[in-house]
Amino acid sequence: MQFLLAFIVAAPLLGAAAALLPAPPGLKGRSPEQAVLRHGVTVTGVILAAAVALTLGFDHDAPSSFQATTDISWIQALNVRIHLGVDGISLPLLLMTALLFFLCALYSYFKPPAGPSPKAFVALLLVLESGTLATFAVLDLLLFFLAFEMVLIPMYFLIARWGGAQRQAAAWKFILYTLLGSVVMLLGLLLIGLKSGTFDMVALATDNGRGLSHTTQLLAVLAIGIGLAVKTPMWPLHSWLPDAHTAAPTVGSVLLAGVLLKMGTYGFVRILLPVTPDGMQTFAPYLGAFAAVGIVYGSLACLALARKGNKGDLKRLIAYSSVGHMGFVLLGIASMTPTGVNGALFANIAHGLITGLLFFLVGALKDRYGTADLDTLAGATGAALYGRAPRLGAYLAFAAVASLGLPGLAGFWGEMLALFGAFDPAEGLSRPAFLTFTAVGAFGTLLTAAYLLIVVRRVCMGDPKAQSAAPAALADVERYEFAAWTPLVALTVLAGLWPAVLLGLTDPAVQKLLAGGKS
Repeated sequence: MQFLLAFIVAAPLLGAAAALLPAPPGLKGRSPEQAVLRHGVTVTGVILAAAVALTLGFDHDAPSSFQATTDISWIQALNVRIHLGVDGISLPLLLMTALLFFLCALYSYFKPPAGPSPKAFVALLLVLESGTLATFAVLDLLLFFLAFEMVLIPMYFLIARWGGAQRQAAAWKFILYTLLGSVVMLLGLLLIGLKSGTFDMVALATDNGRGLSHTTQLLAVLAIGIGLAVKTPMWPLHSWLPDAHTAAPTVGSVLLAGVLLKMGTYGFVRILLPVTPDGMQTFAPYLGAFAAVGIVYGSLACLALARKGNKGDLKRLIAYSSVGHMGFVLLGIASMTPTGVNGALFANIAHGLITGLLFFLVGALKDRYGTADLDTLAGATGAALYGRAPRLGAYLAFAAVASLGLPGLAGFWGEMLALFGAFDPAEGLSRPAFLTFTAVGAFGTLLTAAYLLIVVRRVCMGDPKAQSAAPAALADVERYEFAAWTPLVALTVLAGLWPAVLLGLTDPAVQKLLAGGKS
């Protein structure tokens, strides 16, 4: 188990280095480009297999304890250690990350993005995977920061070199926002480490803020919270996200929504809630207010983009929907209750599965139509996917109803639990304020249903024989698309029908985390 976790974190870096080397003569296949893309599938597949083995070997009777731990001294002068471990909070995120990277590598093997050398693409993808996996596995504040920053450069180049229109501006906006947020976050992490005398996240969580003054906690929450809020992204620090999603290649959008956004909310749960509880309690009402505004703002932006005649880009619409969905995650965290935090963690996983699927589907639509513009897609009588490409239409309709939170699918449980947590927040928080946030969030669910149903009506329905933007013969779902999308559908249904699979892992860990390290 200990070896498996270390292997999962380090192996993608070795795979990235190997991707830049010439392929052995017997493994070149039809071309060097095909060989390196196959290498990406192989490495991410091995990492996924190791993550599954780690999950099977995980002691499900003790999900509140860190398992598969490694603890080695690294920088003695600063008391920084290479400390790895997973519990019921981080294990689902680790497994979902490994799955999404494998599906993206598989998709890229059959549909490589237009751009420079595939070698560089695969190497950047694997470096990105190592950084995201490390973020969910490290238990040292400075290592967390290094892993958090490690993903920025690969994602910048994936957008800037393999993206679409306006990719350079979108990539610069992404890197500037996230770097500035990270600088502020580093100051907060250093403040905690220097004031407490340790950077060890387990020791800090067990201490539960008792070694930090109230002023120190306030400053730490403000500084670290800004950096995490940018990555989440929380309104009003979200404006980099729509541009990045719109310009990114399909797999870049999938990974940005499915994995990178989760790093911000994970930091709130793993660091701020247990390490600075008094500071979090002071700022929780403000976090809840920003979350509630973000829910409604994201939904209204999507409604405006979905309206006929507004030339709304479907990728941009899904990006704005992420602002709303992540608002529910932040609202659950702001409640500081086991119900709300469990809901936030569940919504994190549901969003990764469902929005990852949505970006895959939008990419497929753009490949077939040559555009993601909703007015062009809908045409005069609708793109009529149900008639032209029924399987593609069915996938899109499924992803839309899952995203709007239909009961029985994964999107429902996270949002419901987050609202329940806000309805009855932790002791010391203003109940009237959180009741207001709950009402605003509930209204946001209605707006979410409205814009997603408008998208389904405009894109999926209509007369397939009428003149529209689609070519006469529209390709339905290809085999490689079926292979990349179906696992996301299956997991969305499984989590929706059997939420105890996920809640059974997260709840004991959340209870211990909120109780100051005591089970």
